[in-house]
Amino acid sequence: MTMLGLLTPQSRNVKVFIKAFRQTRRSRYSSISSVRNIRSFISENTEIVGEQSLTPEVKLRLFTPNCRFWRERPELWPFDDPYWAIYWPGGQALSRYLLDNPAVCRGKTVLDLGSGCGASAIAAKLCGAAHVVANDIDTVAVVATQMNFELNGLEPAVCLSNNMIGSQPEGFDLILLGDMFYEEALATSLHSWLDRCIRTQGTKVLIGDPGRAQFEEHGIRRLLRQLAQFELPESVREENYGLTCSSVWCYRPEL
Repeated sequence: MTMLGLLTPQSRNVKVFIKAFRQTRRSRYSSISSVRNIRSFISENTEIVGEQSLTPEVKLRLFTPNCRFWRERPELWPFDDPYWAIYWPGGQALSRYLLDNPAVCRGKTVLDLGSGCGASAIAAKLCGAAHVVANDIDTVAVVATQMNFELNGLEPAVCLSNNMIGSQPEGFDLILLGDMFYEEALATSLHSWLDRCIRTQGTKVLIGDPGRAQFEEHGIRRLLRQLAQFELPESVREENYGLTCSSVWCYRPEL
């Protein structure tokens, strides 16, 4: 990507973009901390898109080449890493799967863990889920998700910013995870918690991932059954190291 002037137009790469934010990371919530100001900031620094993703029927506020922070110096960004401003390939596959198979979440209580932009939570709600909770530890992502729900004509989202991994599992029929297996330590803690959710609550778990090494090489991989695979649009391939496909998996600890 050519975000923040870090890369040439020919070298479009999401990972470098996020790395730049992390290197200059500063928590400066005090200056624009109110929800109203965060909403205004998101509106001014994102663009409504959707057509070039796997889910063109879902509209999202994301970073594009038309946005200021696509090319701005990263130290000017006032928040933590903007993972919510990118529609990651695992989340795209997971959302597409739900929209193609609405019975999976119709009438269910659904948790979208690490919800980011909220796309999978939106897909679940569009498919008739009875209750949807979007959970992300980034409070800016929570606001972005609320805005994206409104953008798609949905009632205000139930959004939580506490870290639910390791918490007492209760009340969810379905847990959704898109692009959450990007670090080994996180993958291990997720593995333990998801196993407990399934064994104590009978929760169904769906995972979206494009085949990152941290996912493919982790022990949880042998406990998964592939449900679907989607070919990524060309623009998404270019933004993600040329990954061509993204898959949806069902977590089955009994395997």
